[in-house]
Order: sequence, then C-alpha cells, then structure tokens
Amino acid sequence: MKSEGHPDYHFITVVMTDGTEYQTRSCYGKEGDTLQLDIDPKTHPAWTGNTSNLLDRGGRVSRFKDKFKGFM
Repeated sequence: MKSEGHPDYHFITVVMTDGTEYQTRSCYGKEGDTLQLDIDPKTHPAWTGNTSNLLDRGGRVSRFKDKFKGFM
C-alpha cells in the first residue's frame, strides 16, 4: 500500500459535556490532542428524547401543531 495516501491515525482524548473523558483513535489533530465536545449523546435532544427545549420561531411550531392536531 502507498503510505502517502492514508491519513495519520492516532490516539486522542475526547471530553464529554459532563467532563468524562475517553481515548479513541482518530484523524483529528495530532497524537495526544483533546477534543472538547459541546454537544454529545448525553445532552442532545435527538438522543435523549427531551423535546421541552423546542423553540417556536415565527410561529412555525404552532402552525405545525395546528395543521396536524387531529392526526394523533
């Protein structure tokens, strides 16, 4: 295999939003770098199912709810 065609794959430290850390292999940065996450599966509504933070910008959510109120 050609060595110049592959990225440098090394260990980095990933820090979750709650401060927990783990090591993984990645092409990000250099060996030993730290990747600080702003959003992770422990806090993001897509993974937690928390829909209470739904923002209604310009009445879009209200219009959607009105349109489909009898559907469920």
